[in-house]
Amino acid sequence: MQRSLEQRMAIKFCVKLEKSAAETIPMLKKAFGVDYLSDRQIFRWHKAFAKCREYVNDENRAGRPSTSSSDDNVKRVRDLLNTDRRLSVCLISETLDITKTIVSESLGNCVGVFRNEEGVREARVKSAN
Repeated sequence: MQRSLEQRMAIKFCVKLEKSAAETIPMLKKAFGVDYLSDRQIFRWHKAFAKCREYVNDENRAGRPSTSSSDDNVKRVRDLLNTDRRLSVCLISETLDITKTIVSESLGNCVGVFRNEEGVREARVKSAN
């Protein structure tokens, strides 16, 4: 993320120097090596800055909020699993009225694979910290 912000600032600088996008690409390749933005992204950002865009940060996007797999959801899944450990992802999803993807992410946060006394691997609910 930080690397792409630096490159966007460099692209903005090139636009202010009235360099074309084609002239900007080799400069970014030389400055950032193999970690440079794709040519398509360079052209897209160059065009945006040429049309008087001021900010180098990404714009907000529509979609599911990143907080959808919150601590509350993890706790709800953990509590339900403590009552019956044989529940499927679909049943947990229906019971708690959250998506299967969020249930799966929550399971990753609250279920761990441990070895029992005989050395056999088994899945168990992690203790709440």
